[in-house]
Amino acid sequence: MQPLADRIRPTTLEEIVGQSHLIAPGKALRRLIETGSIPNMIFYGPSGTGKTTIARIAASKAGKKLYNINATTGSVSDVKAIASELGSFTGINGVILYLDEIQNFNKKQQQSLLEYIENGSITLIASTTENPHFYVYNAILSRCSVFEFKQVPPEDIEKSILRGIEQLKKDYNISDITVDDNAVMQIAAVAYGDVRKALNLLEVCFMTVIQNNNPDITLATVTEVTGRPALRYDRDGDSHYDILSAFQKSIRGSDENASLHYLARLIIGGDLISICRRLMVIAAEDIGLAYPTAVSIVKSCVDCALQLGFPEARIPLAEAVILLATAPKSNSVICAIDAAISDINNSDTGDIPSHLKDGHYAGAKKLGHSVGYLYPHNYPKNYIPQQYLPDNIKDAVYYKPGNNKFENAIDKYLEELKK
Repeated sequence: MQPLADRIRPTTLEEIVGQSHLIAPGKALRRLIETGSIPNMIFYGPSGTGKTTIARIAASKAGKKLYNINATTGSVSDVKAIASELGSFTGINGVILYLDEIQNFNKKQQQSLLEYIENGSITLIASTTENPHFYVYNAILSRCSVFEFKQVPPEDIEKSILRGIEQLKKDYNISDITVDDNAVMQIAAVAYGDVRKALNLLEVCFMTVIQNNNPDITLATVTEVTGRPALRYDRDGDSHYDILSAFQKSIRGSDENASLHYLARLIIGGDLISICRRLMVIAAEDIGLAYPTAVSIVKSCVDCALQLGFPEARIPLAEAVILLATAPKSNSVICAIDAAISDINNSDTGDIPSHLKDGHYAGAKKLGHSVGYLYPHNYPKNYIPQQYLPDNIKDAVYYKPGNNKFENAIDKYLEELKK
């Protein structure tokens, strides 16, 4: 029997989970497939994310014969064999060659494809798990559109698992097996964005309970099969927010070890997006101006993590966590903006002073707009005292520098400037 992933392989774009940035309505790859006008393409991304499936759907939509070669075991002779069929009935509408793991073809092998893709007799869809800009030769790369596939989020993998459950019941003619919701979430989490891996694991769990005459797949079943302890992690429930809360509070409290512990829980839960969002928030909310470049460093770590995906993403994420946990802390930024928002929401702050209003149009001066405005750069130290806040709150103070090296310098500078 075919593996479960092949038995339930999607046949339409609507059945595919993940890759919404490529195949959601209106997205570039979807438009190309729907028109049936398929260019030479390179699909780049982790295993089990839908590259082969989308290639099959693209060939079907284009009405072209699909040939599949794995570059690990294939050779140039395989490509020539396909080319020999171009004039036959099977190749009458042209063919699509799906070359899996193209990075395993050397330069000469890759260049052998040029003749066919340049004259349009073969449309190439190559896939690779490696960055094509490093592993695919320029002659091929320049003739292809590159589409990056991303790890499938756990919540999307769960949809495939539910389809898989129904298929397994049908295949084995067993209707009374149930799969616990926590088991589904655990399978999705430990798959690390790989739909095929999740479905393989589901099938092993299914076979295990059949052999044990146990009609239920539970969290314990998944733990037994994977050899990994089950983690109580519900992305839509209290445990999700409890972990995120403990994560931020540990970083805020400068406990780098606790911070790493809760990061590990989130990683095991497979929740890359929540980790990245929370790290960016912490950099601005809890570190802020005490270490203003932290947000730039964290952004770089987050970008790196999103590019890598799990499991490698754990490394730049840990770097960001240790940096934030050991950095000086200040909440002056969030306090300042929240105080300003509170004033606007809860009091009559009044109108913008006339001398600050836009004066770049005819008749502005008659209204008094921009009249009397003093241009700071015309004065010593680029500063001249004048009122900026509305009359009703002209003495309001929102920003109060925190007690740290950087903000102490800000405080001293402002004090000297405004003497």
